[in-house]
Amino acid sequence: MVDVLSQNEIDALLAALSSGEMDADELKKEETQRKIRSYDFKRAVRFSKDHIRSLTRIHENFARYLTTYFSAQLRTFVQISVVQVEQLPYDEFIRSIPKMTILNIFEAEPLEGRMVLEVHPNIAFAMLDRLLGGVGTAPSKIAALTEIETTIMERIFSRCFESLQEAWKTVLDIEPRMEALETNPQFMQIVSPNETIALISLSTKIGDTTGMINLCIPHVVLEPIMSRLSVHQWFVSEKKLRDEQEIEAIKASVSRAQLPVVAELGESTISISEFLGLNIGDVISLNRTVNTGLSIRVGDKLKFIGSPGMVKDRVAVQIDEIVSEGVVERDE
Repeated sequence: MVDVLSQNEIDALLAALSSGEMDADELKKEETQRKIRSYDFKRAVRFSKDHIRSLTRIHENFARYLTTYFSAQLRTFVQISVVQVEQLPYDEFIRSIPKMTILNIFEAEPLEGRMVLEVHPNIAFAMLDRLLGGVGTAPSKIAALTEIETTIMERIFSRCFESLQEAWKTVLDIEPRMEALETNPQFMQIVSPNETIALISLSTKIGDTTGMINLCIPHVVLEPIMSRLSVHQWFVSEKKLRDEQEIEAIKASVSRAQLPVVAELGESTISISEFLGLNIGDVISLNRTVNTGLSIRVGDKLKFIGSPGMVKDRVAVQIDEIVSEGVVERDE
């Protein structure tokens, strides 16, 4: 952001230049000197601001889907929103979460590698309490999970990955699959400690209980699709998805349309007196021989040539040729 000087600051600057307190040549020299910025190689910047904005948009949708999912499952007030999306070393993420927490380790084909959905114990146990008939409050003391509690949590969190799949549709069709549920971060080593990760922090409120849900995605997992996370690609993908949805809607509407299909044996011209004099057993000569195929029309367009027959005591027509743009194509 450009600094704008006030009139007093301008007057003071001009006075300093006039009195010799400041040297204009020195100021120019300082301006042209190369500026040095420190860089921490342990905290490598792998995601650009463009990538961070795209990840934020994706997971804002994820937060909305999660809100709907958990509200339906828990039947109580749930509010989830994205607090921040940042990049940091994996080791720093591990040190920032509680020693006892809920770690949902999962994969998402076609992406290669493992990711983690970390749920703060306050939130996880509030969900558990609600599912087991309570009001949805977290216990004052967090204890180890029993086998029944572990099974319940695996079930509810494995289903929430459907929301993640839906949120990523505009970028990539992924198929998230739960691999394991851990409670001790020290037993979870999905990448090297210095590997850069994207950390998506979701603020979560269930009733009166608040906490965080963190989604950890290593850079090596997203590296093959980094180009798709650009803003330009994002809007192109959204437009492509809308176009595909419109095409599918048109196809669905057209497929429900009803058209008459008529198989014509032939034509004949007779007078009105002959028509009125027709009796049972009379024969009408048509303009086609028995060896000539039937004209099969869809609406008023000639589409097929066929031959008559019977199927299970019912009159039927077998398609022998396809008429395309006035040309008869033989069906081999």
